[in-house]
Amino acid sequence: MRRLLNLLPPGTVAVGSGLVVLGLASYVHISIAGHALKGHHNDSFAVLWSIVFTIGLGLYFPIEQELTRVVSARRAAGSQGASVSAFRRAVALALGLFVAVCVLLVVFGPIMADKLFNGDRTLVAVMAGGFFGLALQYPTRGVLAGTGRFGAYGAQLAIDGGLRIVMAAVLFVAGVHSVVLFGLILMVAPIISVLATAPAVRSALAPGEPLAWSEFARRVGPLMASMLLAQVVVNIAVINVKLLAPNAVSLAGALLSALTLVRIPLFIFGSMQASLMPGLSVAAATGDRGGFRRLLMRACGIVLALAVAGGVPLIVLGPWLLHFLFAADKVLGDVDFAVLSLGTAAYLIAQVLGQAVVALGRHRDQTWAWLGGTVALVAVTALPIDVRLRVEWAYTVGSVVVALILVGAVLRRSAQTAAQAELSDAVIAGVSGQRIRR
Repeated sequence: MRRLLNLLPPGTVAVGSGLVVLGLASYVHISIAGHALKGHHNDSFAVLWSIVFTIGLGLYFPIEQELTRVVSARRAAGSQGASVSAFRRAVALALGLFVAVCVLLVVFGPIMADKLFNGDRTLVAVMAGGFFGLALQYPTRGVLAGTGRFGAYGAQLAIDGGLRIVMAAVLFVAGVHSVVLFGLILMVAPIISVLATAPAVRSALAPGEPLAWSEFARRVGPLMASMLLAQVVVNIAVINVKLLAPNAVSLAGALLSALTLVRIPLFIFGSMQASLMPGLSVAAATGDRGGFRRLLMRACGIVLALAVAGGVPLIVLGPWLLHFLFAADKVLGDVDFAVLSLGTAAYLIAQVLGQAVVALGRHRDQTWAWLGGTVALVAVTALPIDVRLRVEWAYTVGSVVVALILVGAVLRRSAQTAAQAELSDAVIAGVSGQRIRR
């Protein structure tokens, strides 16, 4: 067991402990909602959940990633904490994006309500609340991960998840059948978790070299584009069902529950992801090519093992678990779970490789990869076949395309780095030889 733990990046266990609670909360929240909300109400909740995490993670997780990278690189150079300037830049950007989203929701809210929420405009406001909770969380997580405070990072995850479980359970016991109240949990739990871990964030901040807006935004932009496209690939299936087959009420809820099950390895990877980026960033900043390669290969091996361990049992048990845990109608079978599990395996590899290219400063490579995957997803979605097959295979094909493009990007970057190192060694050797002859 100790040897297995040593294979993981530092901080994985601490973050993983909190992520277990947060991951469990996702299942409990969706499961309780599935039992408490029926028909169009459960359909609306599934779409609300998917939109909050598709757009929310796409906008705000890149802020955490880049803040983590900046803080980790500065620590490798001798800084003791996170720069107050860097944190302020991250918070200002997150809140600015939230305001921009709210403006769009005011303009397009009525249309969204009619198309996605059966005319319930209150759910558009609930969606905005979910975005606000995420906007507060991710900058603080960037500080905690970048400064190695993984205990506090895990605590924030655990508090968020624990509150989701408790609040959903209270609503169920009280006999509540309101989509609005189940949706508001996505705002209340994150806000409380941020307040609870605020002292740890404050202690991590220190005066330091100012971070220019141009430096921060220049890298966050491509990251944001990549993450938004990544969230489209992983979450758009449920929304597409609602748009392409609005009368298939059972399919949207069942697909959300199925994706929640097949993405169990993604929750586990999240515990490694928070510590993987600092490790890769430090190796890249210090020129440790061997350490960078070993950490990357180790991470790929772990996520592949996770994908197999999680996917194979679900191919057999998935349809039964859907009905037992989420009260979903029997509209998905073992073949559906096989396709979705394959897509999740490719998505996991793409996530690891994406961390690698970002640590190398090649943010645009990741953007192009996810753009390619999204184009593939759209192409498959447009095929004249059954809607269920279209959205499932679109997720899988899109993920595979992204992984293949990123493999090429990492190999190309590695070859360039090796060539530069050989040239540098040759120059140094030549200079040394001239000095000896003199």
